[in-house]
Amino acid sequence: MRSSLVSVPATCKVSPFTLHASATNSIIAYISRVPNRQTISLHGMRFHALIGILPHEAEFPQPVEIDLTVWRERNGWAELVDYRRLYEIAANGLAVGHGPYLEDVAEHVAEQALGLNGVDGVRVAVRKPHVALPGPLEYAEVVVERTTR
Repeated sequence: MRSSLVSVPATCKVSPFTLHASATNSIIAYISRVPNRQTISLHGMRFHALIGILPHEAEFPQPVEIDLTVWRERNGWAELVDYRRLYEIAANGLAVGHGPYLEDVAEHVAEQALGLNGVDGVRVAVRKPHVALPGPLEYAEVVVERTTR
């Protein structure tokens, strides 16, 4: 079997970092689309809540997990985001009493997090690990992403 590696003689004056013009333009276009932002994430926050449309779900609290990520643009000085406030927003998203939908919780958390100073975008994932379905399932999840733009 032949090797697919090519050796370059030491006398060769080609830089290994020399790129074809079209490749250079593609890289520049990609770099200009990469946002200059910082993300702050809280993953796997666990709560018990009355949530769901089945009768027993209105009586017995179930485990619910929330992942919350916010981001902010990094253009000079940026407002600080307090992790405790993010956790409080997630917890309050479930504290409103019985709610039928994960979507409602995700939307509420996203709206509250976007209202914080310095937050330009948010991603919220809300999971229910124990879902009454006829087959194996790890969890049901709803993801909401929002920006201030």
